[in-house]
Amino acid sequence: MRVSIKKISQATGFSPATVSNALNRKKGVNSGTSEKIFRAAEELGYHPEKVITKIKFVTYRKNGKIIDNNQFFPAMIEGVEKQAKDLGYETIFSRLDCEDESFEERLSEVLEDTGSLMILLGAEMLDEDFIPFRDYKGHMVLLDGWSEDMRFDGVLINNTDSVCHAMEYLIGMGHKEIGYLRGSYRIKAFQYREYGYGRVLEKYGIPVREEYQVTIGTQLDTAYEDMKKFLEGNPKLPTAYFADNDIIALGAMRALQEKGIRIPEDVSVVGFDDIPFGAVSTPELTTIHVYKQELGKVAVRRVLDHVQYPGRHEKMKIQISTKFVERGSVKNLDA
Repeated sequence: MRVSIKKISQATGFSPATVSNALNRKKGVNSGTSEKIFRAAEELGYHPEKVITKIKFVTYRKNGKIIDNNQFFPAMIEGVEKQAKDLGYETIFSRLDCEDESFEERLSEVLEDTGSLMILLGAEMLDEDFIPFRDYKGHMVLLDGWSEDMRFDGVLINNTDSVCHAMEYLIGMGHKEIGYLRGSYRIKAFQYREYGYGRVLEKYGIPVREEYQVTIGTQLDTAYEDMKKFLEGNPKLPTAYFADNDIIALGAMRALQEKGIRIPEDVSVVGFDDIPFGAVSTPELTTIHVYKQELGKVAVRRVLDHVQYPGRHEKMKIQISTKFVERGSVKNLDA
């Protein structure tokens, strides 16, 4: 019978985490404790498995409409690297690009590598994109993504509740006609944000008006061009817009301002993500701050749980809360 870390923990009185760290020669376990653990492990006949020392960060690029040239993701990756280093792991990087002719080959390489812990950036992934990963034999955590069949651990933003808070803020500022700047590529995060938008309108008995919802591109230039085209029809505008993210908000704001529509005097705008560009826009963008580094750090800690507690198989959906950032792009209609 294979001797488990739990059995060594029971024999020595040390926690499973301490036993695991000692057997994997991690920092933070003093020499006396390590000596007792190794002696007990030898007496019990413990045969260590291959030690995993690397965390592979895999970026899944479906079409680049979300992750390309986006200030959001570097901070998240920095969080992964920092936490991995602090815990004694090396971070290696891999990229799966669906538009690359070598995609299938690269995917096979990733799925065959079970010698590293995997963090999969799933921001652009839809349900069908998770199918090849269902039979992956290694340990994996989805970052900024979620699979509806709950086969994988996921670390993501608390999207719906965050938008609910932003919508409550707009209503508290006197706005009853609130539009929605929808990203044209409907990633999971945007779908959850749309739930929050609709939930608060329903709460206050405010109808969802189709003419106030504008579907535009998810990059700065496409958001600008699509909003510019929409405004050519001189539509009736709401008093405020919630945008799926800051990139969409900033592109739309440029088009609005070029049309002579003042922000926030004529139309208020709220974004999501709190990227640096939003803090230097004119006006500065009211938005939802995402703890980007913490998302990456939590993903590292969760994937390491699979090594430290190998007998536990439950999957977790971990949602990281956000913070509302009030700046200058929203007008108080009740003032």
